[in-house]
Amino acid sequence: MSTSGVTPSHLIRCCFLNETYYAPGELVYNGTHGDTCYYVNCSLECTLEFFNWSCPSRPCLCPTPAQSGQGFWQPAGRRVCGGRPALAGGADPVSFPPPQENESWWMCNCTRATCKYNNTVELVKVKCEPPPMPTCTNGLAPVRVEDPDKCCWHWECDCYCTGWGDPHYVTFDGLYYSYQGNCTYVLVEEISPRVDSFGIYVDNYHCDVNDKVSCPRTLIVRHETQEVLIKTVQMMPIAVQVQVNRQAVALPYTKFGLRVYESGINYMVDIPELGALVSYNGLSFSIRLPYRLFGNNTKGQCGTCTNSTLDDCVLPSGESIDNCEVAADSWVVNDPSKPRCPHTGFTTRRPAPSPSAGTSSFPTKGCASPLCELIKDSLFAQCHAVAPPQHYYEACLFDSCYVPSSNLECASLQTYAALCAQEGICVDWRNHTGGACPVTCPAHREYRACGPTEEPSCKSSPSQPNSTRLVEGCFCPEGTTSYAPGFDVCVDLCGCVGPDNVPREYGEHFEFDCKDCICLEGGSGIICKPKTCRPEPRLECEEDGTYPFTEVDPANTCCNVTSCKCNASLCREKPPLCSLGFQVKSEIVPRRCCPLYSCVPKGVCVLEHAEYQPGSPVYSSKCQNCVCTDRRDNATQLNVIACTHVPCNTTCSPGFELVDAPGECCKKCQQTHCIITRPGQQSLVLKPRDMKSDPLNNCTFFSCVKIHNQLISSISNITCPDFDPNTCVQGSITLMPNGCCRKCVPRIETSVPCAAIPVMREISHNGCTALVSMNDCSGSCGTFAMYSAEAQGLDHKCSCCREQRTSQREVTLRCPDGGALRYTYTHVDSCLCQDTLCELPTQRRARRSLPLGVAPGWG
Repeated sequence: MSTSGVTPSHLIRCCFLNETYYAPGELVYNGTHGDTCYYVNCSLECTLEFFNWSCPSRPCLCPTPAQSGQGFWQPAGRRVCGGRPALAGGADPVSFPPPQENESWWMCNCTRATCKYNNTVELVKVKCEPPPMPTCTNGLAPVRVEDPDKCCWHWECDCYCTGWGDPHYVTFDGLYYSYQGNCTYVLVEEISPRVDSFGIYVDNYHCDVNDKVSCPRTLIVRHETQEVLIKTVQMMPIAVQVQVNRQAVALPYTKFGLRVYESGINYMVDIPELGALVSYNGLSFSIRLPYRLFGNNTKGQCGTCTNSTLDDCVLPSGESIDNCEVAADSWVVNDPSKPRCPHTGFTTRRPAPSPSAGTSSFPTKGCASPLCELIKDSLFAQCHAVAPPQHYYEACLFDSCYVPSSNLECASLQTYAALCAQEGICVDWRNHTGGACPVTCPAHREYRACGPTEEPSCKSSPSQPNSTRLVEGCFCPEGTTSYAPGFDVCVDLCGCVGPDNVPREYGEHFEFDCKDCICLEGGSGIICKPKTCRPEPRLECEEDGTYPFTEVDPANTCCNVTSCKCNASLCREKPPLCSLGFQVKSEIVPRRCCPLYSCVPKGVCVLEHAEYQPGSPVYSSKCQNCVCTDRRDNATQLNVIACTHVPCNTTCSPGFELVDAPGECCKKCQQTHCIITRPGQQSLVLKPRDMKSDPLNNCTFFSCVKIHNQLISSISNITCPDFDPNTCVQGSITLMPNGCCRKCVPRIETSVPCAAIPVMREISHNGCTALVSMNDCSGSCGTFAMYSAEAQGLDHKCSCCREQRTSQREVTLRCPDGGALRYTYTHVDSCLCQDTLCELPTQRRARRSLPLGVAPGWG
């Protein structure tokens, strides 16, 4: 028996039972008692009405094969038509009272029953006519969809959108375009939401060095409370990570009506409730949605799913435009990891002007890769009729021209081959690329171009329906089976696989993680029990420095063993204090923990509480030179110190003599003479009170004196009085007694010497005059006659007082008429005695030619 809950407050409170109100016509409770079925209903008069009848033996009313089909049926022996009113809400007529007249219900084998009269039921068999097959604008084959009555079916074109490369898009309705945005965008959302938080999004990024083209990096699927992120974390080789609500998860993952699993090289997100299947492999993505749930109700970069390409380029406002690239810009998502994207009006555009949707106008000569020709080659001929190749061929040409040497052509080939595989057509195309598009499999798996979407495993049920779709990927080799989803293990025989990923056969005993395990069929598969270790007696460590230590037993790594270990820091014996020249030596003795200590020689010399290394000097006496040797004294075990007398000087430098030095080991050189150093000459040595002149200069002499036991040398220069040889009698110049200064016999002269004498003189020219101060040369000069032994006669010298230097000067003359006249004259600046020829006057010459004693004029 069951009871309903509390009646909502907006309903009329009518019947009351067990502290619960019920509205008129509402079921209060129902149940069975033996072969009798009953129920209690709240009547329109707010009274509880009780009904009962014989319970049927079958779950539904089905006529016999002879009675099925068009016609009337009158069951014998019991009433199935007419009686009390049926329950509201279309309750099952088997579990509740018979239906009223003209009431209909479905029976088995697509037969509709209608209650007529007098317990007569009209049976109408539904006839299904095969509907005409439509043409899907996306080029794919239509799918059969069961009608709501589950009797007939009709054709529908599923919504299929894919994106690949840098990237290229084919919308739900088959419209092709390329778009190079590098933000996060809406691929699919519902126009009128029927599912809580359903949406599919893509995160693009620039994947070339010039930031001109972009590639998908993350596919995001949201469904109710879950957000699935399939992220490409590494490109070569491709590595993908799956996160749910920003937390990494292991595959397969199933929760809240959503399943994520691997299918070949693809990562799949399956939402059975919606019939949605999303695929992503790092280079491309695909989205398949059923038309019955999403037809005419999608928006985003994947289009509208109306089986018409005319309205695929739609803006968020609902407006349709002709260019899908412009429309794609408007579907940017506010991604916190890309703060610049929501604030930009347009994202990065393709490197060349975009043609209209579905056409291509970029140059392909000279840059197209031969890989692209495989798409139109006979290799894919069987698929051409099922999936048109033109969009994928154009995308391949675009990638080979704008992103050369990137192998993005492989994405177009891979996407087209995957589309063919979904239609059940297998194309092993990678062997025709010359190694340009490889897939590397682990050593325990092998590559297949066409394998099952979900690889059979030991844990899969044989009754699971087999899908006709195919996928490429890495599969277990022939003769082996995948153990289970989420276990990357291929086994020869189905058994168990533990945490060590080692396959085990049923009944096999093994040891793992210090447990004794057995592989059993059924249940969890592996049952383990901890290994038992024998108990150990308490260990006492008595030796100094030892302590009990527990470690893994090498003979049995699952058990521990305790032994006495040595720790020298625990030793109680301390090292001894050794005397000078000795050091402590510790010696490890076998089978003993603590070391043995002893004092051993260091190999040094010791003197007066100091240690000396061999070869180093040792100070013992100032009159001895001592050194530490390598020889060891057997008695003291110390090294021997060898000494020699300090060497003494036997000679001294010039000016020094050896004298006794009290308290010293040797005589010392003491200065006894003055030493005078002369540049470029030999040093001069003088005794005290000695004086000596310079051989090269009589005016310089050297002397040595001793003052307070200190020798002082001096150099003296004689200063001579002024001496003018012109005032001397010729030939009378001699040296003074000091040998330095000169002296002579002076001349006796009374006349005034030659000099410039200033005079005032009047200058007259052209009647103009002026009184001018000027100089005259006047004075006596040295004129003499003396006997010359060389000439053997008289030698004459005559000189006169003459101008030495003159200059031209100007003077202004005053004229009688009051005018002025400038006049230039010669001015004597200085005078000098100058030699001249000695001549006698004419009369005197004549007189000298006369005989001696005769005077001129004298008769």
